[in-house]
Amino acid sequence: MTALTEIDLRELEQFIYREARFADEHDYDSWEALWTDDAVYWVPVDGGGYDPERHVSIMYDNRRRISTRLQQLRTGKRYAQSPPSNLRRTISNIELLGVEDDDITVGANFVLYESKPRGIRTWAGRYTYVLRRVDGELRLVRKTVVLVDSAEAVPSMGFLI
Repeated sequence: MTALTEIDLRELEQFIYREARFADEHDYDSWEALWTDDAVYWVPVDGGGYDPERHVSIMYDNRRRISTRLQQLRTGKRYAQSPPSNLRRTISNIELLGVEDDDITVGANFVLYESKPRGIRTWAGRYTYVLRRVDGELRLVRKTVVLVDSAEAVPSMGFLI
């Protein structure tokens, strides 16, 4: 059982910043190593107030699908990411949202700049992370990405948001 008083907020922040850096720098092996075996990576349509098992999502990946997606990115042949986008994100307003059993829920806002030969695109929204300590290290159990413009048509997203 993880007590609220035992949680090091700085450690949570550092984990979130590291996860973002791995994604921005296309360090897929390091990014994949952050996930638990029961992980879920969800980018809902229109804010996500629904069951992703029953409705369409922009992305709804279990651990196996996360691995498959990364394998596709590693080939360098994924059309939407050829050449790979230059990415850099800023994360702010990190806050502890709750603790249930061994799962720690953290929220944060983000702005992500994606640069491609077609131009620059700005993505913004809210991350909700569920983290768990596994063998003494924080790991990512769930990441939900609610885009500010999630109700609009979303252009191809062949990178890690």
